[in-house]
Amino acid sequence: MLSGRIKKISSFLQGNEAIIVENEANRFYFTGFNSSAGVVIVTSQKAFFLIDFRYYEKAKNIVKHCEVVLATQFFTQISEILKENDIEKIFVETENFSVKKFNEYKEKFDFVTVSDDDKIENEIYKMRSIKDSEELKSICAAQALTDATFDYALNRIKPGISERELMLDMEFFMRKNGSEGTAFDFIVVSGKNSSLPHGVPTDKKIEIGDFVTMDFGAVVNGYRSDMTRTVAVGSITEEQKKVYNTVLKAQKAAIDYIKSGVKCCDADKIARDIIDSAGYKGCFGHSLGHSVGIEIHESPNCSPKCDEILLPGMIMTVEPGIYIEDKFGVRIEDMVQVREDGCINLTKSTKELIII
Repeated sequence: MLSGRIKKISSFLQGNEAIIVENEANRFYFTGFNSSAGVVIVTSQKAFFLIDFRYYEKAKNIVKHCEVVLATQFFTQISEILKENDIEKIFVETENFSVKKFNEYKEKFDFVTVSDDDKIENEIYKMRSIKDSEELKSICAAQALTDATFDYALNRIKPGISERELMLDMEFFMRKNGSEGTAFDFIVVSGKNSSLPHGVPTDKKIEIGDFVTMDFGAVVNGYRSDMTRTVAVGSITEEQKKVYNTVLKAQKAAIDYIKSGVKCCDADKIARDIIDSAGYKGCFGHSLGHSVGIEIHESPNCSPKCDEILLPGMIMTVEPGIYIEDKFGVRIEDMVQVREDGCINLTKSTKELIII
């Protein structure tokens, strides 16, 4: 699997070109090794993984398709590799490079052209956007843990428990049952706080009449899941019910519309038009969804401005919401796999309105 990825990206390089990969997610994609440091160098013929002493022993046992090099003198060793392989031009990941770092590369590697052309980097992100069977397996396993955590949370939600307590309970359950960590910082918000799309859990106690919005995900084999559910506590108003049903209608319509060949912006429009026509224009201020994989937010993004085309194998979230300032909010989010004739919903938890 990994050799295929390296071979594919190397096919975009000329004989005298190389790409230096430092982004943590991209390093993991090509090596299968998770670390906070390291550099992958890919030429048209070979690949090298420079890693420091902290990770070197483990990397030698895990990384199979790159020559693993103990990094002791970073720039000197990279220079030697470039010279030994007759490299005249290197590409860097411009999305993650500061101007300072780019200039440092130009100074240290003055015998080659350091290119700011992002064409090779873009090919990496295109590759990553299409998940293979092993990646899909890991994402599905992460989502299964997320579904189980939602079932657990339903038994923990009650008046008097704080948002922070609920969040910690959910995280502990998820880790205890096999998650390598959390896919991102969980969002657990209630009552007026639920109008904050990315609200942070607080010591606010959950009360009767609250909506409780939970946005959370697991990590399995380095791959992430993402799911949101909103539930009610005790009782709700007719306005709350209308908002919930509108979001649910918009989400279901978008899922029914998504398939290979659809523009991201068009999928977003399906949900947004339903929300706007129900009288909530301006209350859905984020995109319909995003791709998920090694990182929680990957390309493409189903937003009003994104005209990228959905392709088979992409994993996308579908997460419309309505947020009424200083009152409440509702978001419902599933993950789907794009297919030629539609999409497969990887999220199994019910999304019909639950009143606890």
